[in-house]
Amino acid sequence: MKLKTLIAALSIGTLFSCSVSSQSLSKADKLPKPIQLFNGKDIKDWTPKIRLHEVGENYANTFRVEDGLLKVRYDGYDNFNQQYGHLAFKKPYSYYLLRVEYRFVDQQSKGGEGWAWRNSGAMLHGQDPKTMLKDQDFPISIEGQLLGGDGKNERTNSNLCTPGTNVVVNDKLFTPHCLSSKSKTYHGDEWVTAEFLVLGDSIIQHILDGQVVLEYNKPQIGGGNVSNFDPAQKTDGKALTEGYIYLQSESHPIDFRKVELYDLSPYKTDQNKLKSTIDKLLSRK
Repeated sequence: MKLKTLIAALSIGTLFSCSVSSQSLSKADKLPKPIQLFNGKDIKDWTPKIRLHEVGENYANTFRVEDGLLKVRYDGYDNFNQQYGHLAFKKPYSYYLLRVEYRFVDQQSKGGEGWAWRNSGAMLHGQDPKTMLKDQDFPISIEGQLLGGDGKNERTNSNLCTPGTNVVVNDKLFTPHCLSSKSKTYHGDEWVTAEFLVLGDSIIQHILDGQVVLEYNKPQIGGGNVSNFDPAQKTDGKALTEGYIYLQSESHPIDFRKVELYDLSPYKTDQNKLKSTIDKLLSRK
């Protein structure tokens, strides 16, 4: 599938051009069933990787399941000390729609940086957690930021950050670390639904309240903003066609009540079917 053709077909103007209720779908138009990455019971399908600790060590029970929620907590930390944490799902994906429901709660951990207040993320196209080194701070990945407001000031949500990666924005290689979206601010402890449409190495869209707030393409390994990694894992210029999905721990407590994924890989060779399926998934309430 040609990149320009795909981007044109999935542009913001056409992606939301139709509204279809789930009740009106015929049997021939069955949608893919969501894969519940978080089962509401445990994190056996996930691998923690926390800076300064070995792969698989869930230091201080940072990631835990309580009351049917996947929680990120720091009550076992004396000081956060840049112990950035990431929780990776057990298998990589390439073409998908990821839907995450989250809320920020409580107070930031002692020692957390100011920029990390009400800050978490969904890491897309991430490296295999088994390849991360003990002192590595972030997985080489594309980050869809999850951000909360302070009740007064504006702060866009679902921004982009690029640890060890670059993307193309408006046909130009984007090399700065972060790019703000055009979203509204989400204040308080309300539940927020963030969606990420990821189509291999062609196009990625960040979606809030049914609206695309950020769009880019050609994700690839490159640039900086990741430390203490294995050089063998960072081949600059290599296209990111698939990868692991991570949830982030950056010093502020956060709850996740849903982490689900619609696998779109069966449709990637049929542009019309792909677009139709995406339209219907995004129009569902």
